[in-house]
Parts: sequence; structure tokens; C-alpha cells
Amino acid sequence: ASEVEQASAAGWQVVSLGARILRAETAAISGLAVLMDRLGQFE
Repeated sequence: ASEVEQASAAGWQVVSLGARILRAETAAISGLAVLMDRLGQFE
């Protein structure tokens, strides 16, 4: 089974940023940038 299927079966809530696959080194910064944009922090 895939990692997503295993996580889901273990009770984890699966979330996605779309079809893009991010490297672990950049995923947190990318997610934070999206969140800050949605909160209007870049104005």
C-alpha cells in the first residue's frame, strides 16, 4: 500500500497542496508562504 493509504488507514487526516510534490526541505516554507498569502500578510 502507498504511504497515503497507510496513513489514512492509521487514522491520519490526509491533506494535499495539489498535484505538486514538494521536497521536505522546501515544503514547510512553501506551505507557510501560502498561509501568509491567504491571511493577507504580504500586503
